Amino acid sequence: MFFAFIGGMVVAGALIWAVRLGMDVRDREPAPPSPEEQPRLPEGGAVHEEREVREPREVPRASQESERLMPYQLHHAASQRCENQKRKRWLPGSSGAFGSGGPGHV
Repeated sequence: MFFAFIGGMVVAGALIWAVRLGMDVRDREPAPPSPEEQPRLPEGGAVHEEREVREPREVPRASQESERLMPYQLHHAASQRCENQKRKRWLPGSSGAFGSGGPGHV
């Protein structure tokens, strides 16, 4: 019983020490930025997103079947900008969504 009391006191002391240490660390941190230091929108307003149609880029083939391709021979992106930037549109009478296979308009 005596050892349980001593153990509880040790745990309580360790918790108090940890809280004090955390308070000291927090006091040494820089203060949060003031409203004047907050980020602002650019003069021209918000930046708008750009959309472009992309198409898959073909993986180059090795000249011989036993030859392997090295990483520097591959492209850095798996897709490339498509020549035709016209968006694909839904056509009445086609599937419900692109590739869903749903009945669509009947």
